[in-house]
Amino acid sequence: MNRKLAGALTGILLLLTLPHLLKAQEQFVSTQARLLTRFPFKMLTGGIIIIQATLDDYKDSLNFVLDTGSGGISLDSATVSYFNLKTTPSMRTIRGIAGMRTVDFAYNHALRIPGLKIDSLDFHINDYDLLTSVYGMKIDGIVGYAFFKRFIVSINYDKFEIEVYTPGSFVYKRGGFFLRPTFTNLPMQNIGIKDSKAILARFYMDTGAGLCMLFSQEFADDSNFISKRRKLYPTQAEGLGGKKNMLLTVTKEVKVGPYRFRKVPVYIFDDEYNVTNYPVLGGLIGNDLLRRFNVIFNYPEQLCHLTPNDHFNDQFDYSYTGLGMYVIDGHIKVVDIIKDSPADKAGFKPDDIIISVGSNLSNDIQVYKSLLQNSRTKQQIVVMRNGQPVLLHLNIKSILQR
Repeated sequence: MNRKLAGALTGILLLLTLPHLLKAQEQFVSTQARLLTRFPFKMLTGGIIIIQATLDDYKDSLNFVLDTGSGGISLDSATVSYFNLKTTPSMRTIRGIAGMRTVDFAYNHALRIPGLKIDSLDFHINDYDLLTSVYGMKIDGIVGYAFFKRFIVSINYDKFEIEVYTPGSFVYKRGGFFLRPTFTNLPMQNIGIKDSKAILARFYMDTGAGLCMLFSQEFADDSNFISKRRKLYPTQAEGLGGKKNMLLTVTKEVKVGPYRFRKVPVYIFDDEYNVTNYPVLGGLIGNDLLRRFNVIFNYPEQLCHLTPNDHFNDQFDYSYTGLGMYVIDGHIKVVDIIKDSPADKAGFKPDDIIISVGSNLSNDIQVYKSLLQNSRTKQQIVVMRNGQPVLLHLNIKSILQR
């Protein structure tokens, strides 16, 4: 074969091969994620996140709990009545720690958070009177999956600031760790826990839970990982359906990705409505633990990025009082007192109105709860009982005692 013919054939082969080479180098590159808005949030005791927003074209500012543990988005029934919104009955049911109910819907509404309008939202209707009493502020609704599924959401607990981005290619800060939860409409992550032995189990990641971890009783019994030497303290928690009796104790270690936490407070409850989806899940990890990271939830890509923040080494709440207080008609009133608890021994009575904790007379339930988180201390508390002031001495117990 002469050189001219060989060169021609080589040229033809290159021409035939080039499209395939070019095709092999084609890549689909996702659009760069774009910042849509940045706004502040308020954090309550237990790490509960409150964001302010408005509904449709109404000007009233509303308070919403930002909750990865909610499978949709909801409005309080009183808020629905206030705005006279049209509701539609449904066959949909929702489950909570203390009940299950069929809910109505308010369809096709818009939510306006600072700098962003989110259209075409279907709100289910629930009664959040109890949460309003617990938190000491009107709770108008819960923002969950219907919001998170549309965006990349960055929660910065150092700055108390939330950033919302469009889905797409996102640049994560160095020094963090990627979790890859399993997503249905709630993120589920494998977490390592250890007490009498070490086990690995899957838990909901729930920013709407004001605690560190919650286990179902079945999971605790079947896994048998909690040391028999642990003392279990009877207490209560609030959620969908009302109040729920629980047990409070400590586990030796909780491991989230590569991050370890020692002596973590945990709650155990009889999950009669199977809200924790046992045996698929063991319970949930709440925001009193998650708030120790700056977190990026990227539902479109089904991942979560954690960066330890300034709160990583914050002291856990080991206090135990057995005192249930709620805001009722503008007063902070004692409603529940666990038998043989420090509150019971201090002489609290139902319907006592708390006037002061120590020298604080703010009538702010969030402030009072914070003051009662100092375990192994004594607080002087003034209550109004039958129109007369009464001074009580509360010895706050530590759940670290075995």
